[in-house]
Amino acid sequence: MKIKHSKYKNTGILFELLVRQATADTLKGTDSPAIDLIKKYFVKSELGREYKLYESVIKSKKLTERRANAIISTILETSHKFNRSSLRKQKYNLISEIKISYKLDEFFGAKIKNYKELASLYTLIEGFNNKEVIDTNQLVNNKVNLLEYLTKQDIVTSEVKENVLKEFQTYDKDLRILTYQVLLEKFNNKYQDLSNHQKQVLKEFINSVDSTPSLREFYNTKINELKLSLTKEAKNITDKATKVKVQEISKLLTELDKNDKVSNDNLVDLLQYYELINEIKVANDKV
Repeated sequence: MKIKHSKYKNTGILFELLVRQATADTLKGTDSPAIDLIKKYFVKSELGREYKLYESVIKSKKLTERRANAIISTILETSHKFNRSSLRKQKYNLISEIKISYKLDEFFGAKIKNYKELASLYTLIEGFNNKEVIDTNQLVNNKVNLLEYLTKQDIVTSEVKENVLKEFQTYDKDLRILTYQVLLEKFNNKYQDLSNHQKQVLKEFINSVDSTPSLREFYNTKINELKLSLTKEAKNITDKATKVKVQEISKLLTELDKNDKVSNDNLVDLLQYYELINEIKVANDKV
């Protein structure tokens, strides 16, 4: 899943546009609704607290890569503590009030100096607070954008990817459990109950986060177990046509090479193969 950037939901952009509008109104000598909106929504509020995260990036001077990484990590950890429901409600109400005083296409049509960095930070924050599995490349690319802005130098993408994955692995236990429960619920929409084997597969994929040697080894071990189980169960199938099909399926189970990455498709394959074995056992009156 990829996070779609939205100016309407980006706290950093909302604040910058309001300040710009307030300045324009003041220069015209007119009362500025933008000033009232800033006071109402960015003072002692969740929205104001979140803006401080954006401000800590935009106002930072040239930093070392280590210091920049520390700032980004702190921002993401802090964002977990915010009330996401309250933030969504405040943004919705703010946009509704902006719409009353200004034309939205003109208000959001203004160019933002640090648009790229603000958009990158929004994507990272939303990605690290999302229950869905987010595209790793998108997270890496946006973190690279922020690091290059903060350090004023080019960044090695491969190193950033490793750091992003490590950060994901530091999620607290409750968030890991929640992620597991979400995946479990989705799979249960198709299959009423997961077997212990299927639950083990899900847990291993979640804990490993990305394709690693240990995850590949786990996958290959399960593939071999599945081949043995299919071969064993095929012997008890009385229908010849079904037996041949199961034997052919068994031949499709192949281990991954040492350079292969374990993908989401591999996860689905394991879960479905275990479901197939359960169905065969039921048909053979063994369950």
